[in-house]
Amino acid sequence: MNSDMPLRTMALDVGDKRIGIAVTDALGMTVQGRPTRRRKNLSADVEYIRALVEEDGVVEVVVGHPLHMDGARSRQTEKTEAFAEHLRTVLPVPVVYWDERLTSFDAEERLEEMGLGWRKRREHVDELAATLILEDYLRQRA
Repeated sequence: MNSDMPLRTMALDVGDKRIGIAVTDALGMTVQGRPTRRRKNLSADVEYIRALVEEDGVVEVVVGHPLHMDGARSRQTEKTEAFAEHLRTVLPVPVVYWDERLTSFDAEERLEEMGLGWRKRREHVDELAATLILEDYLRQRA
């Protein structure tokens, strides 16, 4: 990693079909969504994230941790943890979990309030969910 590069934090909203991605600015104050990654396979998806981490000078990756409202684990929790553990084996930066309960629901509601039809909402919900995860993470850390 180039020492002149800004230091950023990245968040991922990992689903079965898509991965929502968001990254902070160089000062860690604002969050921008990145294009949603349509899932291919584990190796290709992890390589894509690794390249983004390197390209953007990311120093930490936050992975949304999907739990039921009562905090219980689900099948999606296991899938997300397996993906994050694979990331940990290839990334030179910490990978941390962050409670993502209601972020996809919140993202869907916000997009609907913006007047987007269901097809447009589907295109942007993962990116917005990752943005909300990262904003919440940064707010709680401050």
